[in-house]
Formats: sequence, structure tokens, C-alpha cells
Amino acid sequence: MRNDERFEIERAFDVLPHIVGSSWTVIWFRLNKIKNPTREEYRKKVLEYLKMMEPVFESYKADKDLTEIIKYIESRKQEEYQKIISGTNVEVEKRYNRYIDYG
Repeated sequence: MRNDERFEIERAFDVLPHIVGSSWTVIWFRLNKIKNPTREEYRKKVLEYLKMMEPVFESYKADKDLTEIIKYIESRKQEEYQKIISGTNVEVEKRYNRYIDYG
């Protein structure tokens, strides 16, 4: 698969964890008045919200001609999930720190 064929998917996975996952997570913690969640609690909640995007991630599966992009999406999705849980997604960690500092 050429780089230009997966460019938009790459960009989406670059931002979805913190734009969707962290944003919804912060709102949930604020509304539930939880000011000091642990990193693990925060990461778990981020992953929970990001996984709500699964129907979008699976939207190409009905088209048998798109097997390469389908495989790429699956591998990139798993990579992002692992980065969130392991604490290596820099943007998610930055948003956790900001939430703890400013609530």
C-alpha cells in the first residue's frame, strides 16, 4: 500500500486518541466530580471512549477490495490501544497532566 493511500487514516489515528478519547474522558471525570483519577483509571476511560469509534474503524470491512487498508486500520488501531494503556501516547498523557493540574 502506498503512503498516500493510508495518509488520512494515519492522521486520524494521530489525533483520535486525545481528541475523542481524552476529551470525553475529561468531561466524564469533571461531571462526576472526580478530581484525581489515577493514570490507569484515566487511560482505561480514554480507551473506553476511543473504542466507541469501532463502527468507523470497521466501516470498510464490507468491501472485499479494501483488504490492505482494512489490515492497516486494524494494526494501527491495536497499536494506538496499546500506546494508551502503556502510557506512551504523549498527547493522552499531556491531557491527563493538565486535568490533574487544572481540573
